[in-house]
Amino acid sequence: MQLKTVTRTSPWNAALKDGRVEPRGYTLAFEEVEPVTRAFRLMSRELAYDVTEMAATTYFVAREHGKPFTALPVFLTRGLHHRAVLSRRPGDPRELEGERVGVNRGYTVTTGVWARGILATEYGVDLDSITWVRSDAEHVAEYEPPANVEDLSPGEDLLDGDFRAVVGDVKSPDLVPLIADAEAAAERALAERGLWPVNHLVVVKDELLTGHPDLAGALFEAFERAKDLYVASDELTPLHRRVHEITGADPLPYGLEANRAVVEELIDHAVAQKILKRRPAVDELFAAL
Repeated sequence: MQLKTVTRTSPWNAALKDGRVEPRGYTLAFEEVEPVTRAFRLMSRELAYDVTEMAATTYFVAREHGKPFTALPVFLTRGLHHRAVLSRRPGDPRELEGERVGVNRGYTVTTGVWARGILATEYGVDLDSITWVRSDAEHVAEYEPPANVEDLSPGEDLLDGDFRAVVGDVKSPDLVPLIADAEAAAERALAERGLWPVNHLVVVKDELLTGHPDLAGALFEAFERAKDLYVASDELTPLHRRVHEITGADPLPYGLEANRAVVEELIDHAVAQKILKRRPAVDELFAAL
């Protein structure tokens, strides 16, 4: 059985894409989508694929709005997000209160959710006092943001001086992390409380999971085998190598139990930021393996 599949090519899923690893009884027919975030929108709005990579908070919102797909606990990307709040100078994060802050792409983008959560929980920032100005629509069309989220005005740009800071992947030589010791702070959070944020996971159409009870397990096993080949190699990215140095563990753990605490924390942030109206149980978000 062929499954129409989209994931970004990376060293930890390369063995799936080049055929060294295959899920038992299934063939992944990969399509290349650039940028991969476009696939998140197509899946959320058109159910365009059988299996696809998706940002975690996009998935949480999609599930709340009844989209018929379910996640596997395969966490393809992760990051340290203390650096994700950018400004023209370092400063006290509480200086953002009462200001306008730009948001790269949508308000529900996972990096932004993590970055705002860090501001609130580690630096005491009142997120509700800030006007968040997003540069793009959300992947899930049905989502309605809270009152303190606005869209960029025509002709306005995230790099305009009107913004006290911006959140997300915004490239400019004029911007630096607002948190002065961002890298050290992220590594402390990792070492002291295991904060290794998940960003992207994998989702599968519900009709396929229902019709093929072995599918979830076969896919999970294949993704994990491909990842394990990467982790066992001597070609870890600098970030993964550093995470391994700090934790002494697999820098890309898959499976729900190994990631339950960090997923719970992301859900907490999504509820606090009015991205989710209700708090789902973690287990209801993931397919049984």
